[in-house]
Amino acid sequence: MAIRYYPAILERSSDGFGVSFPDLPGCVSAGDTTEHAAAQAEVGLALHLRGMIEDGEAIPEPTPLEDVERDPEVEEFARILVRAELPGRAVRLNVTIEEGLLAAIDATAKQRGMNRSAFLADAARASIREGRTA
Repeated sequence: MAIRYYPAILERSSDGFGVSFPDLPGCVSAGDTTEHAAAQAEVGLALHLRGMIEDGEAIPEPTPLEDVERDPEVEEFARILVRAELPGRAVRLNVTIEEGLLAAIDATAKQRGMNRSAFLADAARASIREGRTA
């Protein structure tokens, strides 16, 4: 997995903080506090990048934070870097798993509009993230 850090702009609003990404027009997020906004920014960025990849769009390189120009129409509260994990090259593998668990995985993946591989990859990423915060 390739790791990149994208610059994001936080703006204060009447109900919290909005987040936008200068390198990714249309990628926005929000949160009640700066911490919540930063966490939501990571989720929003991941979804946006996944959509770009699925649509076959090129993923831009992040602009260094110090090179992001100020927009005179935006009242910035803060600038942050938001971590993004870009998928690497897919590798085919063979695993052994109990058939009942496999059936449950397939059913859940289908409900979510995913295939088995995508579901297992997302579950592994979530488990790894959870292990980092423990």
